[in-house]
Amino acid sequence: MALVGLSQRSDWKDAARGLIRVHDVLEFVKTKYNKTYAENTRETIRRQTLHQFEQAGIAERNSDDPTRPTNSPNNVYNISAQALAVISTYGTPKWKEALNNFISSQGRLVDRYQKIKSDNTLALPIDKDRTITLSPGKHNKLQIKVVQDFRNRFCPNAALIYIGDTAHKLLHMEKETLESLGIPITQHDKLPDVVLYDKSRNYLFLIEAVTAHGPVSPKRYVELEEILAKCPATRIYVSAFLDFKEFKRHANDIAWETEVWVSEVPAHMIHFNGDKFLGPAIN
Repeated sequence: MALVGLSQRSDWKDAARGLIRVHDVLEFVKTKYNKTYAENTRETIRRQTLHQFEQAGIAERNSDDPTRPTNSPNNVYNISAQALAVISTYGTPKWKEALNNFISSQGRLVDRYQKIKSDNTLALPIDKDRTITLSPGKHNKLQIKVVQDFRNRFCPNAALIYIGDTAHKLLHMEKETLESLGIPITQHDKLPDVVLYDKSRNYLFLIEAVTAHGPVSPKRYVELEEILAKCPATRIYVSAFLDFKEFKRHANDIAWETEVWVSEVPAHMIHFNGDKFLGPAIN
């Protein structure tokens, strides 16, 4: 409403173009709509509203000086001519046709966002016949490295029986296999990010992909052991990291009797259970 200069009692046909700063938007809303926003909300309004208006072709930024830097305090916005032509017809018989013409020429922002998401999704083949799609992001890239690099090196015969997703907590689950291993389906949301099962060795790999969330900590270890109390498989807990920098951030939280895998050195693992290799410690 600030972009077109309309108050609560204005007619839509009176909408007009004019340059306005984000600060001016706050003042307009305070004066015309009796709603006060703090000055420190300017960046939120710019990034979460005006930026989307630009992408949708509703608003223009710095039409008076396109060379003005993005972070300039003098940035100004105005309604686009195309959007103004639509808005001024609201409440009239011309509205629906004008709106459809605008969408035809500018496109819908939701469709544009959906295409961007689709273009950036991550494909993960889980066997010869099936591929699943993960949402973009660092966490899911690490999960793909776990399934492809870690599995191929350390448990190539293991099946992927569970994997989550940052956008959709449950992405892929082999219910029959989980049930046969005594893993309660109702608590799948408490499982680690990736679960692999090597039937030939009866090994269950429980892998946390550590980006936003933490590794297999002592608390997490106990929690998982309780969930898997009826599971007959040998459980192998792994904390996976993209790089050593991230590993060092969490090193103090990693539980004993677990493993660490760092994707930047995929052929090696760090064992937090040396007695398996050296024998039990002498008291």
